[in-house]
Amino acid sequence: MSTPLQSITVLDLTRLLPGPMTTRHLADLGARIIKVQSPDPAQADYAKTMGTAQDMDGDATYFYRHCNAGKDDLTLDLKQDNDRATLLDLCKTADVVIESFRPGVMAKLGLSFEALQTVNPAISLVSITGYGQHGEWAGAAGHDINYMALSGQLHELCNADGEITLPNIQYGDLLGGAMTGAFATVSAVLHSKIHGAGCWMDVSMTASLLAHNVMPLFAVQATGKTQAAGMALLNGGVPCYRAYRTADGRQLAVGALELKFWQAFCGAVNRPDWAAQHWSLGSHEAADAVALALSAQVAALIASEPLAHWTQVFQTIDCCTTPVLRMDEAMQHAANVGYGSVGYRNTVAGDSIPTVTAAIKAIA
Repeated sequence: MSTPLQSITVLDLTRLLPGPMTTRHLADLGARIIKVQSPDPAQADYAKTMGTAQDMDGDATYFYRHCNAGKDDLTLDLKQDNDRATLLDLCKTADVVIESFRPGVMAKLGLSFEALQTVNPAISLVSITGYGQHGEWAGAAGHDINYMALSGQLHELCNADGEITLPNIQYGDLLGGAMTGAFATVSAVLHSKIHGAGCWMDVSMTASLLAHNVMPLFAVQATGKTQAAGMALLNGGVPCYRAYRTADGRQLAVGALELKFWQAFCGAVNRPDWAAQHWSLGSHEAADAVALALSAQVAALIASEPLAHWTQVFQTIDCCTTPVLRMDEAMQHAANVGYGSVGYRNTVAGDSIPTVTAAIKAIA
């Protein structure tokens, strides 16, 4: 079966999470990924052994295997002339090189964008870094927590007391790095196909996070200040859009943002008197006294029954209200089983719709 990126070859010089997940997405869509690693374990992708004994799947971690599924492996020491020449020879027929070194490292290795263009004018370079190739922060070290902190996103993950909850989802690496990196790669390939020349895509994970931090950004543009934690329309300031604790200590996610969904929610919980109390009707604004009082009433009702009860109540009610699942539960949920992150249909060939391999399928 033909795949969208089956004619694309990518040389992957990355390690850990952002770059390897970038190329994993591309591999899922049919691209040939050649993962190039140093023979020195300290210089190779140390995600392969980063963890404890329980994290290992054979000689590699589950983390490494998931991020690098579907790739071809090639061991090269890019500090050696012969191995560097081998990589440049591969560049003659490759479409993209993706790297995640600090700025300047590729040039020191003799693999700058200009050097790659010398052997193949159509090849592109995608560089994924924490802070981009230029500016005073370009050479600084960082991890996901730092990219989130400097983009304003980490501030959004704190409670009313200002205490931050660190997510176990690496938004900087996965959104700022992998998804932006994949988009940049496909854009570079398209540029090359149209113009006959490659380009250099500079992906800053921090800048990408800032660009995606849209609701807080809009608030600052509108009011000139940052909203307090838990006080905005989409992070707990209104009763129709927040998470509520159930009697058994679980959580119910209520996303009845539109009036019709809120009215359906109120009907399902036998509280028609709440139906007219909705932000869109002007009955309250985010985090005002009326909104907070109603939120407290809803919280008390949801806390009177366990999650299983509310799951049953809302199973057939179309009002954007769902249980908050643990990972083991999410892996088995009907919304996820049988699907990947992207599905596609080749209408020209008349192929059926396959689904791209995703974490849910790799782990299950």
